[in-house]
Amino acid sequence: MGPGTTVRWRRRVSGWRRAGCAALIAGAVALPLSGAARPEIPAPPPAALAAPTAATLEKAYAANRANAAEASRMAADHGDRHRAAADRAMADRSRRLLAFDGRGAGLATEVFGDLARADRVAVLVPGSDTGLDTYGRFRATALALHRQLVAEAPAGTRTAVVAWLGYETPGTVSTTVATTDRADRAAPELRALVGDLRRITGPGTRLALLCHSYGSVVCARAADGLEVADIALVGSPGTGADTAAGLHSEARIWAGRGAEDWVEHVPHVSADLFGTTVGFGTDPVSPAFGARVFDAGDGGHSDYFDPGSRSLTNLARIALGETTEVTHA
Repeated sequence: MGPGTTVRWRRRVSGWRRAGCAALIAGAVALPLSGAARPEIPAPPPAALAAPTAATLEKAYAANRANAAEASRMAADHGDRHRAAADRAMADRSRRLLAFDGRGAGLATEVFGDLARADRVAVLVPGSDTGLDTYGRFRATALALHRQLVAEAPAGTRTAVVAWLGYETPGTVSTTVATTDRADRAAPELRALVGDLRRITGPGTRLALLCHSYGSVVCARAADGLEVADIALVGSPGTGADTAAGLHSEARIWAGRGAEDWVEHVPHVSADLFGTTVGFGTDPVSPAFGARVFDAGDGGHSDYFDPGSRSLTNLARIALGETTEVTHA
C-alpha cells in the first residue's frame, strides 16, 4: 500500500466515523429517548448508612462489603455466575467501598488510598458502558492513577483516588449516549459525593474531578459552584456548554484528547428536542471553548490512563495541583 493509498484509506475511515457519529445523533432524534432494557438481577437494597465521616469510614466500608457479598449470593442463586463473581470480588476484605448497589447495572464508589488523611483526592467519573459487569477495567484505571499519584506526589503529600460509578451510564450504541438525560440525573449524585468528601477530608484537601467521555457531560452538569480545584475533561464529546465559563465553576477547567481518539469525529452540535438536549456542543479542546488544553498523547479513547502515557502523567499533575508542570498540546 503506497503513501497515497494510505492517506485515502485514512480519510475514508475518518469519513465513516463521522457518518457513524452523525447517524447516532440522528437516531437519538428519531428514536424514543430511553435506555435499552437490562435483565433484572436480584440484589438487596443498599446498606442504610448515615452520611460518612472520617470516623465512620471503616464501618461504611465493611457494611458495603457485606452488601456486595449478599448481592453475590443472590446473583448466584439466580444463575448469573458473571455478576455473582463481580459482586464477590467487590466483597473482598481489601476493598474500600464508600457505596455499593448491586441492583440493575449496579453502582459502586471505591476508594484507593487513605481518604480520611489525604491531602489530594482525585475523583474519576466514567463514561458509557460502565457497570458492575465491566467494573474491572474502570478499577484498573483508578489503580493506575493512584500509583501515578503516589509516585509523583511531593514528600509528605498523601493521596487518594475515588472511583465513582455513581450513575447509570449510557450504552455506547444507544440513543441515551447522545443526550444529556443521564448526566442531568447523575449531576446531583456527583454533587452529593463531593459534599461527602468535603465532610470526610476537611476543607484543606484539594479535590479534582477527572471526567472521561460521557462522564465529562456529568461533570459539566454538576460543575456550577462545585467546591473542587480542577475539572479535567478527558476524551470529551462536549459538555452541553458553549464555553468553559458557561460551566459557572471557579475550578480550573482542563481538556485533553488523544491523537487517535475517535471522539474527535463526533459532530459538535446541540439541539433541544423532545424535552432533552441532543448533542453536546462546542469541542472542549477547541480555542472557542476556552479550557486549558493539556497534552494527552497519541492514544485512543480508552488509553488515557495507560501507565507511562503522557495523558496519565498530566492528569496526575493536575490532580496534585502541580499545574505549572502540565505539558500542553
